[in-house]
Amino acid sequence: MSAPLRNSPGLRSLAELLSHWARERRTLRQGFTALGISTAVGMAAGIVLGAMEGLLEQLPGLLVLVPAAIGMRGAIFGALAARLGTGILTGQLQPPLRRRSFAGQNVEASILLTLFSSALAALAARGLSGALGIPTIGLFELMVISVVGGVLSSVVILAGVLLMASLAQRRGWDMDAIGAPLVTTSGDIVTLPALVLATLLIGNEIVVGVVGGLLLAAAVYAAASGARNEGPITRRIVQESIPVLTYAAIVDILAGGVLETRVEALITNPALLVLIPPFIANCGSLGGILSARLGTELHLGMIAPRVVPEKLAVLEGSLTLLFSIAAFGGVGLIAHVAGLVFGFDSPGLATMLGIALVGGAIALGLLFAVAYTTASAAFRFGWDPDNHGIPVVTATMDFFGVLCLVAAMALFGVV
Repeated sequence: MSAPLRNSPGLRSLAELLSHWARERRTLRQGFTALGISTAVGMAAGIVLGAMEGLLEQLPGLLVLVPAAIGMRGAIFGALAARLGTGILTGQLQPPLRRRSFAGQNVEASILLTLFSSALAALAARGLSGALGIPTIGLFELMVISVVGGVLSSVVILAGVLLMASLAQRRGWDMDAIGAPLVTTSGDIVTLPALVLATLLIGNEIVVGVVGGLLLAAAVYAAASGARNEGPITRRIVQESIPVLTYAAIVDILAGGVLETRVEALITNPALLVLIPPFIANCGSLGGILSARLGTELHLGMIAPRVVPEKLAVLEGSLTLLFSIAAFGGVGLIAHVAGLVFGFDSPGLATMLGIALVGGAIALGLLFAVAYTTASAAFRFGWDPDNHGIPVVTATMDFFGVLCLVAAMALFGVV
């Protein structure tokens, strides 16, 4: 090979790319493992959603709530995992767990934000459905389903995040690589059954009205008390997260509205319902991995919050590309197989793979732009990227992920 060719910019860039991948072997191994678990467990959530076709017909407007219910868990607890990961690297995360400790204040903020965001999702779902003329159940019914389902699922996810952080600290795991996928996965598999359980409480109108009103009041109190909390970490997290989660709830509800308008086609091909949770989850997981890593690198001064991404940020995006090929290909394959196993009508293996890969390819470019812009803008304004990056990225990609998925379905002629 001649010297000019050997020193060409293209070959140098390829060499740098391969070198970065080699240096990040541990991250790739852990990330692929976490995404594999995320895809498999997310598929279980998809099977639950596919089996909910009767409930979706019985309770109109419930599908509007589903992306927000799932997305809020990923936004709140994905951000918690990212903050704990940063706490491990900076030495702030130290046992035992006390209320005013670094971990304790993070946990308290997550609980308060769960109440607030769940009630907000119900309000947004009812408001959007009314504005678009989508038939829906009443506000307090949505409130009970959203808040009770959100609290039930959050208890499980919170325990998982704390366990994961403890193991990561002891065993040297990279929380930025495993946190977002595993939290998103937990949100998928736990939230839908929790919502189904919560629907059992909405039979009596008087009880629903009283409980729904109390839950709304509790959510308002949670937001107000968190914003004035004595703990500086709790107060900052709540103050910075409320605007972000408000945006996230609205965007997730818009995603649910898009799905609700396609509900008849989705019920006709329940395998497509199976595809939705893991596809959206992988969009959130990939965005969460990238956002968490960019946030940590900004904290450590490895990259600067520039308008044009530095080389290291672009190389981080290349890891996301590798992750996405495996993640979305796996989603299409497993969704089709799950449809066959559980008797859900499917448009076929090639179509399912095509929908997942084409939708994922469209989503990937949006994902990098949103993750980098959010992390760098937050850092530039003196905010914590861990409080803004993952919630904004997961919520935005919930919406754009649904749009990309529906667009891919339309390209393949199934909706």
